[in-house]
Amino acid sequence: MTQTFEYNGFTLRVAVESDFQSHQARARVSNPGYVAIVRICESGTSVSRFSPLRLGDAAGRAFASKDDALTGGYSAARTIVDDLFG
Repeated sequence: MTQTFEYNGFTLRVAVESDFQSHQARARVSNPGYVAIVRICESGTSVSRFSPLRLGDAAGRAFASKDDALTGGYSAARTIVDDLFG
């Protein structure tokens, strides 16, 4: 799942990736978990300002759902734009 958002002159691309754990970790947990992959580009370009960022929840764990990962990635991307470019 990938969503694109426009925010303060930047394009925020948030993708959700699942089942990223090792085989041993997957065997211990029934929920695979999800991470957000965030790319921040200037509007009108496809070149990222940073390397893609792989984000989990505030405690550093995987998100419990796709929606949580998407929302968390979007929120983090907005914060980065505000803090670095606002």
